[in-house]
Amino acid sequence: MIGGIVGLLALIWVYQTATKANVTNGVMWVMICAAAYLASQFIMIGAANYIIESMRADQGEGYERDLMSVGDRKNLGGFQGSKGTLSSVFFELFPPIAGFMLVALIRTKFVLKESITKTNLFSGIGSMFISIKESFKNPDQK
Repeated sequence: MIGGIVGLLALIWVYQTATKANVTNGVMWVMICAAAYLASQFIMIGAANYIIESMRADQGEGYERDLMSVGDRKNLGGFQGSKGTLSSVFFELFPPIAGFMLVALIRTKFVLKESITKTNLFSGIGSMFISIKESFKNPDQK
């Protein structure tokens, strides 16, 4: 769910950047960024699952992944307490953040054709949220 919201916002950001920069093939760049974002999500989520399963397999020979025991506390594999909470948050947020960074790199290097700096990577995010906010206003109120 988080990855979908971040992905949609990233694609809106690329589209607005392409229209403001007068790029002739802006929709193509949005599709390229969408494909790159989804590919990164696929790879990063698979890697996160692999890491989680390897962490849980460290419990020893008796470890068996049981998908039916949702409430079984002994199969949590070290994801309890503050360390477990931080690990869970990291594995949930890392794939969308990595995909967003990939989209930011493509946007900066290929769409805007600018050097990769912190200000260039994240320019336009504030104006994107402002335009989204403005789109919800009634035309009579403007």
